[in-house]
Amino acid sequence: MAELGFIGLGIMGKPMAGHLLAAGHTVHVYDVFPESVKELASKGADACSDSKQVAQKSNIVFIMVPDTPDVEAVLFGKNGVAEGIKSGSIVVDMSSISPIATKEFAKKLAALSVKMLDAPVSGGQVGAQNGTLSIMVGGQPEVFAQIKPYFEIMGKNIVHIGANGDGQTCKVANQMVVGMTIEAVSEALLFASRAGADPVKVREALLGGFAQSRILDLHGQRMIDRKFNPGFRIRHQQKDLNNALEAGRKMGLSLPGTAIAQELFNAVAAQEGGSNLDHSGLVLALEKLGNCKVKE
Repeated sequence: MAELGFIGLGIMGKPMAGHLLAAGHTVHVYDVFPESVKELASKGADACSDSKQVAQKSNIVFIMVPDTPDVEAVLFGKNGVAEGIKSGSIVVDMSSISPIATKEFAKKLAALSVKMLDAPVSGGQVGAQNGTLSIMVGGQPEVFAQIKPYFEIMGKNIVHIGANGDGQTCKVANQMVVGMTIEAVSEALLFASRAGADPVKVREALLGGFAQSRILDLHGQRMIDRKFNPGFRIRHQQKDLNNALEAGRKMGLSLPGTAIAQELFNAVAAQEGGSNLDHSGLVLALEKLGNCKVKE
């Protein structure tokens, strides 16, 4: 079995690493929070003291951390992957970060004779726990073919998009659709409520028509139930839309829908505890603007 490394054992990374471990692979793990490391070590993982040690022990290193600066620190910071990685190894970044930065990271790793895939995921905590993530991959086709068996342990819908950075570009596009669809569902249910219609029945009817979506199904129910405990936090959605808007500016591309959705997420995040709510909590900003609530 392969010698794998996994850095970043949060709500997504921990179950993903757990699936690799359960499949019989040796997995060398590290996270800044030792509790997660200890939990996986109790199941047979090898606990490492830092990212450098993970890289020293592994031929393939998976990374799953929150944002672009975190990936950069894991790769090139003190006691980072670059200090310990062997020539010919592969780095697989499954975080959701800037496509622009990803291309630069791939170039820096290539100078060390290390290949890289960017492989962000969609499916949330449930998908990570169930091993049903959608995985969008950028990098050389032959490297993708080599890593695909490991992706199949963690996910179901696995697509090689193109070159380095293209996986992250796809994930940004995914999050643009997600953010704007949450905004659309929020507006629709708020409109129905203010007009006097039962949003429960409205959602039920819409799910049977052309407007149906998983966001209407799952997050529409969250809005009705007023349950905004996080599956995917608003601060993470903000980060992804920031990546979209930053790339759009550099390409000279106007993204007005993305910008509007981001401002609504910003409005919720500005409230105490708002940034840690589930991203379906965007509806709270519209409720405040309209001085009414879904299902009043």
